[in-house]
Amino acid sequence: MEPLDAAVDVHALIRDLLPVVAPSAWFDPGTSEVVLPVGRSEARASTWTVLERCAREPRPVWPRVVDEWVREVGHRAFLAVGEMELFGDVRELLRLRIVPKLAPRDREGLVVVPAGDHFDAMVMIEHPRYGGPLTKARAGLLGLRKLGYVMTNTHDRELADVSVRDQPLLPGRDVRVVTKPGSRYVSALLSEVEQFLPSPNVHGALVGVPCHSTLLLYPITSTAVLEVLPVFADVVAEMHAGADDPCAPGVYWSHGERRLTPLPATPGSATPGEFASLLLRLPDTP
Repeated sequence: MEPLDAAVDVHALIRDLLPVVAPSAWFDPGTSEVVLPVGRSEARASTWTVLERCAREPRPVWPRVVDEWVREVGHRAFLAVGEMELFGDVRELLRLRIVPKLAPRDREGLVVVPAGDHFDAMVMIEHPRYGGPLTKARAGLLGLRKLGYVMTNTHDRELADVSVRDQPLLPGRDVRVVTKPGSRYVSALLSEVEQFLPSPNVHGALVGVPCHSTLLLYPITSTAVLEVLPVFADVVAEMHAGADDPCAPGVYWSHGERRLTPLPATPGSATPGEFASLLLRLPDTP
């Protein structure tokens, strides 16, 4: 049976059980959620989980499954709202952290969205003791739905004071370092590297994000990139290996509409076609 096929009967069971199991709660048919008042707040729990559970079980055991689920969400609601009161307005604590693409089993249950082909954007609660990745269950119970403000929070409260400096990489070749020591969120600037590159920037840049506190950038202007790329790759790999909060060990080419293309440490047969074509068009090293 599909979960939606069980919806009418399961929702009827929920309506019957709520006055007994959770007298202060009520069922919202418009959103298919159980609303649980806790103190001065309220939490909401989607019924999709219990629909999935019932769809896997024989109909005679549905009352028990629904009873267990209602008690479970009531307990989680109490804990979640307790956290909200502990945090204050939890929305003020939400941040965006960019991480290498997660495996499906690792992203399950978390509030995560793709950030291009090679990275994911993970919503975090920034708190020294009770923080961590925001789970879908916690987000639902806390009523956290539209999260467009999370990137603004991250910029305004974590990234406004990043430092930018040029550091020698090879004689006459500098790497641009965007960093905030100890931060877990500088990697969130990975999609905005253009703002740290000299203008006009025609050919993009080499990008490394060895740890979450640092971005490394090398603007591509000439065939000097052939000399720089292996050294740049070594630096990224070494920083990643020694980092307390590592991010990605590889090198990317930032180009086009916020595109990131992985690059081999040394141009050769594995070089992506677009980058190989770029190398043919670049002016010679001055």
